[in-house]
Amino acid sequence: MHWEATNMIAKPSMEDIKYKERFEAGQVGPSEFRHRDHLRLVYVYLCENSVETANDQMRRSITKFLKNNDVPASKYHETLTLSWTQAVKHFMVQAGAPASFDEFIAFDARLLDTNIMLTHYDPDTLFSDRARSEFIPPDVEPVPQYT
Repeated sequence: MHWEATNMIAKPSMEDIKYKERFEAGQVGPSEFRHRDHLRLVYVYLCENSVETANDQMRRSITKFLKNNDVPASKYHETLTLSWTQAVKHFMVQAGAPASFDEFIAFDARLLDTNIMLTHYDPDTLFSDRARSEFIPPDVEPVPQYT
């Protein structure tokens, strides 16, 4: 099901933008890129772009990050990346117009639960090699999608 996102003008803070710039410049190491940081980066991308474009930016940024930090490219997970991008967009729409990532995450901290995608996917599906390399739609419960 596709939902229309209207009248939403979420904004990244200057700190959020600086984090994105540091990340894209290769100045963020693995110890500084945990789950919350993934969410922050996709939040900034979604403030500026559609879900599709934000997901493309996440894919490029994470792939570059893995290469720059000598992490195997196989660590990239296409299904998780797109599903989390869709989930962040859903929560952004619910939050209205947060003025920063911190304000956004304070609105509803459920996104901080790294297991939330297991409410949408069977673990065998989500953690399959196929799900790493290509997007597989949820097989338990759909993630809301916005146009």
